[in-house]
Amino acid sequence: MAENIKQFKDDVIRHFDEKTEETKRHFDVVAEKLEDKIDILSEQVAANTEKLEEHDQRFNQIDDTLNVIKLDIEVIKNDLKQKVSREEFAILEKRVSLLESKTK
Repeated sequence: MAENIKQFKDDVIRHFDEKTEETKRHFDVVAEKLEDKIDILSEQVAANTEKLEEHDQRFNQIDDTLNVIKLDIEVIKNDLKQKVSREEFAILEKRVSLLESKTK
Protein backbone atom coordinates (compact mmCIF):
# COMPACT_ATOMS: atom_id res chain seq x y z
CA MET A 1 0.00 0.00 0.00
CA ALA A 2 2.87 2.38 0.78
CA GLU A 3 4.21 1.63 -2.64
CA ASN A 4 0.85 2.53 -4.24
CA ILE A 5 0.82 5.86 -2.38
CA LYS A 6 4.38 6.56 -3.49
CA GLN A 7 3.48 5.63 -7.08
CA PHE A 8 0.36 7.86 -6.90
CA LYS A 9 2.45 10.72 -5.48
CA ASP A 10 5.03 10.31 -8.24
CA ASP A 11 2.26 10.25 -10.90
CA VAL A 12 0.71 13.43 -9.48
CA ILE A 13 4.09 15.21 -9.40
CA ARG A 14 4.86 14.08 -12.96
CA HIS A 15 1.39 15.26 -14.09
CA PHE A 16 1.94 18.69 -12.47
CA ASP A 17 5.41 18.90 -14.01
CA GLU A 18 3.98 18.12 -17.46
CA LYS A 19 1.19 20.66 -17.03
CA THR A 20 3.69 23.24 -15.77
CA GLU A 21 5.86 22.74 -18.86
CA GLU A 22 2.82 22.92 -21.14
CA THR A 23 1.66 26.14 -19.44
CA LYS A 24 5.17 27.64 -19.73
CA ARG A 25 5.26 26.84 -23.46
CA HIS A 26 1.81 28.37 -23.91
CA PHE A 27 2.80 31.57 -22.09
CA ASP A 28 6.08 31.73 -24.03
CA VAL A 29 4.13 31.61 -27.31
CA VAL A 30 1.69 34.27 -26.06
CA ALA A 31 4.56 36.45 -24.82
CA GLU A 32 6.34 36.15 -28.18
CA LYS A 33 3.19 37.20 -30.05
CA LEU A 34 2.75 40.15 -27.69
CA GLU A 35 6.37 41.20 -28.15
CA ASP A 36 5.92 41.10 -31.95
CA LYS A 37 2.79 43.25 -31.73
CA ILE A 38 4.50 45.68 -29.36
CA ASP A 39 7.44 45.96 -31.77
CA ILE A 40 5.08 46.71 -34.67
CA LEU A 41 3.22 49.26 -32.57
CA SER A 42 6.45 50.94 -31.49
CA GLU A 43 7.60 51.18 -35.14
CA GLN A 44 4.28 52.79 -36.09
CA VAL A 45 4.52 55.27 -33.22
CA ALA A 46 8.07 56.16 -34.28
CA ALA A 47 6.94 56.69 -37.89
CA ASN A 48 4.01 58.85 -36.75
CA THR A 49 6.30 60.88 -34.50
CA GLU A 50 8.64 61.50 -37.43
CA LYS A 51 5.74 62.63 -39.63
CA LEU A 52 4.45 64.93 -36.89
CA GLU A 53 7.89 66.50 -36.60
CA GLU A 54 7.95 67.05 -40.37
CA HIS A 55 4.51 68.69 -40.23
CA ASP A 56 5.63 70.83 -37.31
CA GLN A 57 8.59 72.08 -39.36
CA ARG A 58 6.28 72.87 -42.28
CA PHE A 59 3.91 74.78 -40.00
CA ASN A 60 6.83 76.75 -38.59
CA GLN A 61 7.91 77.66 -42.13
CA ILE A 62 4.36 78.69 -42.98
CA ASP A 63 4.17 80.73 -39.78
CA ASP A 64 7.43 82.50 -40.67
CA THR A 65 6.11 83.22 -44.17
CA LEU A 66 2.86 84.59 -42.74
CA ASN A 67 4.79 86.89 -40.44
CA VAL A 68 6.76 88.26 -43.40
CA ILE A 69 3.51 88.76 -45.34
CA LYS A 70 1.98 90.59 -42.36
CA LEU A 71 4.97 92.92 -42.21
CA ASP A 72 4.77 93.56 -45.95
CA ILE A 73 1.06 94.34 -45.69
CA GLU A 74 1.73 96.74 -42.81
CA VAL A 75 4.32 98.57 -44.94
CA ILE A 76 1.90 98.73 -47.88
CA LYS A 77 -0.87 100.08 -45.62
CA ASN A 78 1.41 102.77 -44.27
CA ASP A 79 2.52 103.70 -47.79
CA LEU A 80 -1.09 103.93 -48.94
CA LYS A 81 -1.96 106.24 -46.06
CA GLN A 82 0.76 108.65 -47.18
CA LYS A 83 -0.32 108.80 -50.82
CA VAL A 84 -2.66 111.43 -52.21
CA SER A 85 -5.95 110.46 -53.81
CA ARG A 86 -6.92 111.69 -57.31
CA GLU A 87 -9.39 114.10 -55.79
CA GLU A 88 -6.81 115.59 -53.46
CA PHE A 89 -4.34 115.80 -56.34
CA ALA A 90 -6.85 117.67 -58.53
CA ILE A 91 -7.49 120.15 -55.70
CA LEU A 92 -3.76 120.67 -55.19
CA GLU A 93 -3.30 121.27 -58.95
CA LYS A 94 -5.98 123.97 -58.88
CA ARG A 95 -4.39 125.62 -55.84
CA VAL A 96 -0.94 125.59 -57.46
CA SER A 97 -2.43 127.05 -60.67
CA LEU A 98 -4.11 129.81 -58.66
CA LEU A 99 -0.90 130.59 -56.79
CA GLU A 100 1.11 130.63 -60.04
CA SER A 101 -1.40 132.93 -61.70
CA LYS A 102 -1.27 135.33 -58.72
CA THR A 103 2.52 135.49 -58.80
CA LYS A 104 2.71 136.46 -62.46
